[in-house]
Amino acid sequence: MTLALHGEAIEARIVVVRGYRVMLDADLAALYHVETKALVRAVKRNAARFPPDFMLRLSEDEFRNLRCHSGTSSSWGGRRHLPFAFSEQGVAMLSSVLKSQRAVQVNIEIVRAFVRLRGLAVAHEDLSRRVDDLEKRHDRHDRQIKAIFDAIRALMAPPGAPRRRIGFRNNGESNGAR
Repeated sequence: MTLALHGEAIEARIVVVRGYRVMLDADLAALYHVETKALVRAVKRNAARFPPDFMLRLSEDEFRNLRCHSGTSSSWGGRRHLPFAFSEQGVAMLSSVLKSQRAVQVNIEIVRAFVRLRGLAVAHEDLSRRVDDLEKRHDRHDRQIKAIFDAIRALMAPPGAPRRRIGFRNNGESNGAR
């Protein structure tokens, strides 16, 4: 499997913590094919490169909440320390800290995933704004729209009881049943 095929898997590992889209150290370590403790050690050696908006440490409650919502609470199991979470900028900084070709390639894919998610968020905001506009227009044209919906419902309604046939009846026919 090539790295380019991991886009969706990467997007699935991006979570929101304190209003930031972030990735956890264990997930990043798995993508980089290094141990989590090696990744954290490299980050701590270069702490000046990771200001608070690049990297944050989860609280107990945040970590417990993520574990409950992930559906696989054992995937981050056995940790002695609370995990670090890296924003898009923090992930970009990791490539300079880890200095491997794999880190560079993984970072490119991760940044692309963050960009795709940002694009989806913008599209969602635009759609939300358009729905709000339609609702405002709906108030002005309420009667006309209600008439249209009533006509559609009338067309969708099941037919009533069968009507009695008009005209000549054979002796074998009963009232309208054929």
